[in-house]
Amino acid sequence: MRQKMAGVNECFSIGSIVVCRTCYNKDIEGEVLAFDPQTKMLILKCPASNGQPGLNDVHIINLSLVSDVQVKKEVNTVPEPPQSLDLYRLNNRVRNQIEEKRRLITALSAGVTPEGQKLFLAISKTIKEVCWQGSNIVVFDTVTITPPYKLDNVRGHAECKALTHIRKVVEKHVKEQAAAEAATSVAGSPTMPQ
Repeated sequence: MRQKMAGVNECFSIGSIVVCRTCYNKDIEGEVLAFDPQTKMLILKCPASNGQPGLNDVHIINLSLVSDVQVKKEVNTVPEPPQSLDLYRLNNRVRNQIEEKRRLITALSAGVTPEGQKLFLAISKTIKEVCWQGSNIVVFDTVTITPPYKLDNVRGHAECKALTHIRKVVEKHVKEQAAAEAATSVAGSPTMPQ
């Protein structure tokens, strides 16, 4: 095991396993993810503190505040360059999340019931062309769902394919909500002695 003191301005190879003793006399062992020699910052990937497999803790360590650093396993191979971020996909995901929050705010400001909000969210998971017009849900600009947001409240042109599809979505949602409420009421009801 090679030992390095905190004040030494050496590089740490990505993928190496190191142990750092902090100023709190705590040892942190992990795999080097990154090292910046100018700021003496070391980023370590460690096993998850909650013990869950597949998860990791990430520690950012200021080597100026570390009393001891030991390299347990040195990696000398050049690691593969990290995959580039797909910023287009990331931006779309962020944009979609922002749009969903705006829709929810619009619904809340229109005084829409929780049932209406749940139905709106259920529809918007599969259909993006859904919006609020006051307290009404409008899908594909052709189908309107009015309060109290039940199957009888779905309106549109009879020959419209979207109407049939939306009616099925609403019917499924209403059944799921009824089943969830039934399960909640059964789980919450006290048991009667026999």
